[in-house]
Amino acid sequence: MLDRRDLIRRAGLTALAGLGGGSFAPLRALAGDTATLPFGNGERPLVAYPGKRPLLQMTARPPQLETPFSVFDEGAITPNDAFFVRYHLADIPTEIDPETYRVSIKGHVEREVSLSLADLKAMPTTEIVAVNQCSGNSRGFFAPRMAGGQLANGAMGCARWTGVPLKAVLDKAGVKAGAVEVAFTGLDGPVIPETPDFAKSLKLDHARDGQVMLAWGMNGQDLPWLNGYPLRLVVPGFYGTYWVKHLESISVLDKPFDGFWMQKAYRIPDNDCACTEPGKAADKTVPINRFTVRSFLTNLTDGAEVKAGRIPLRGIAFDGGSGIKAVAVSTDDGKTWTEARLGQDLGPYAFRPWTLDAELSPGAHAIRVRATANDGASQPMEPRWNPAGYLRNVVETTRVRAA
Repeated sequence: MLDRRDLIRRAGLTALAGLGGGSFAPLRALAGDTATLPFGNGERPLVAYPGKRPLLQMTARPPQLETPFSVFDEGAITPNDAFFVRYHLADIPTEIDPETYRVSIKGHVEREVSLSLADLKAMPTTEIVAVNQCSGNSRGFFAPRMAGGQLANGAMGCARWTGVPLKAVLDKAGVKAGAVEVAFTGLDGPVIPETPDFAKSLKLDHARDGQVMLAWGMNGQDLPWLNGYPLRLVVPGFYGTYWVKHLESISVLDKPFDGFWMQKAYRIPDNDCACTEPGKAADKTVPINRFTVRSFLTNLTDGAEVKAGRIPLRGIAFDGGSGIKAVAVSTDDGKTWTEARLGQDLGPYAFRPWTLDAELSPGAHAIRVRATANDGASQPMEPRWNPAGYLRNVVETTRVRAA
């Protein structure tokens, strides 16, 4: 086990290009411009943390940084320096030595194991392209509004992750009969003792599905510091709350995990739509889990003015792992629909690009985008509401004027 208070004396942080030395100090942002998000009280400063281009800052302690939406028009892979940042606890590690860093596997196992980065990298590696999306992505658009980070649509990103399957690591420890869940903690911690430490869990079968990964690489580089250096959990198709950063321990359990961040936080209504009437609490809840299917127009913004005629439209779509079957686009507020062309398929967990050349006559147009996944799921035309502001996947509308 590592003591996070006296964690590591030195660091080789290739993840922090441009910084001298080997640590993440000082942990502060550089002043920048401001941006206004398309909802009330949506003004955000644009700040540049070490290893990051200017991002939208929601909070500074802990750092919560949203990707400007224009980044998603650059391609299906989100650059490391533009990838969103979300922490729950403010005591984040500022020095980690990759030579002495270790992750422990303990609990209901045949033998406890402590693995270094070198140990992990000596195992057969795997890669997967997958979206990481914050549970509260798009919360700022809910009406009525609720407590929580008022995010626009930028708390998501798609990357190529490199690492080792969690299953292989669990096999090294030997999971005992009777195990039911696996819990995970990271090196970030609470500032005051009353705050529960951040820990998440997965059902054993999910943890051993061969796709859940311990990742040290992101888009061909070491993980950026603020995205979990040197090792993080990658849970394809599941919301980012499960993607534990700066991974410290893996505990196999013979009973369901009872931690705060599973039993009290990150819960959704236990019904088919995971929704309630606006302002109403859910009668029963379950932990948040897989993404809903979503799609976006990326090359035009709401309120844009364009030249009438043939206009190229492009965007992205994704879901929780079945993959995107089709994307349809309407330029008349949903009266008629045209199927878009799907771009490169980077895998069922990745952003799927789409394109369409649309004919826009002079005047106002409400462009709507609707994706259908391979499992048949599609997007609702009207927004659904839940008390936590999760799972938004309404058909998005972008209003433009052609002249």
